[in-house]
Amino acid sequence: MAASGFTDLREKLRSMTPHGDDHRKPQRGGALKRRYHDSEEDLSDPEERRETEARRVKSSIEQLSIFSPEECALIEAKIDEVVSSGEKGLYREHTVDRAPLRNKYFFGEGYTYGSQLEKRGPGQERLYSKGEVDEIPDWVHELIIKKLVASGVIPADFVNSAVINDYQPGGCIVSHVDPIHIFERPIVSVSFFSDSALCFGCKFQFKPIRVSEPVLFLPVKRGSVTVLSGYAADEITHCIRPQDIKARRAVIILRKTRPDAPRLETNPRSNAAVPFSLGRPQILKPKRSHRKADPDAAHRPRILEMDKEENRRSVILPRWRQRSSSSSENLRRRSHESAAGYSGPDDSMDSPRRVKMRRH
Repeated sequence: MAASGFTDLREKLRSMTPHGDDHRKPQRGGALKRRYHDSEEDLSDPEERRETEARRVKSSIEQLSIFSPEECALIEAKIDEVVSSGEKGLYREHTVDRAPLRNKYFFGEGYTYGSQLEKRGPGQERLYSKGEVDEIPDWVHELIIKKLVASGVIPADFVNSAVINDYQPGGCIVSHVDPIHIFERPIVSVSFFSDSALCFGCKFQFKPIRVSEPVLFLPVKRGSVTVLSGYAADEITHCIRPQDIKARRAVIILRKTRPDAPRLETNPRSNAAVPFSLGRPQILKPKRSHRKADPDAAHRPRILEMDKEENRRSVILPRWRQRSSSSSENLRRRSHESAAGYSGPDDSMDSPRRVKMRRH
């Protein structure tokens, strides 16, 4: 390079560029990309974009430690009472919503979501008609809401919807944004029973279930209060991953519904049209018994649906199916062996059973 008169490779490159310093101008529609790269915040690198988004999420989250261990124990006993009432079928139909390793209990206001939607997609959620779910229990007002109001977390008369999510080890809730057309902000949640984590920006895949790395991993301690607003509530999804539920965990979510939130139309022919003020509704049977969790479920992925023949064969069948299938298989095998070895009335005299051959 010295022989050619250049002491710096950059000088040689500039001399070889037709437009000198204009060589950095993009071609074929690359102007937007370059301007984006040269902006105040360089977000062209995926890792930098991720870090920037994580900062935005974290800046719109507030976490407080308000409830003492003694207060947590008292509230957890009340949650156990809710679970017991749900298993006995003492709540209205739409108060309890069961899923594998996670049960939901709606109070005050309930809404359709997920597979319950007639049309899938954001914005399709609907509130149930008034009276379709049970009222918020008094202990939620006395033990939780009043303390949050006194601490300045929420204004008085803010909460009209309380949801209890009860997770077993390995339970999860997929990435979602709390419906903006249903709920006002902020979204307040209080955690109980064990420590866990709330993850933002994850993507779920199934068959078997897998979860991508989160944009932000937020530890959630027992008794802590998490307040979501702004970017964290509206611009990015949040979820609970299976691997973050290592022990039973419950969360109470406190929200306020928007006055213009859409509702399902009441069918006059259904039982929902009967005013609940006339008396306690008919006791409902639980949808299914509370599922017991495998203590090791949090440390391995859950298989929700089998898409390979070898996986289908490896599924553990219920005991009654194992007995019926094994007994029928043994009977079929014994019948086949006896039929093959049967030659006359004097053969196999020491066998406890005989299988006679009949011609059809």
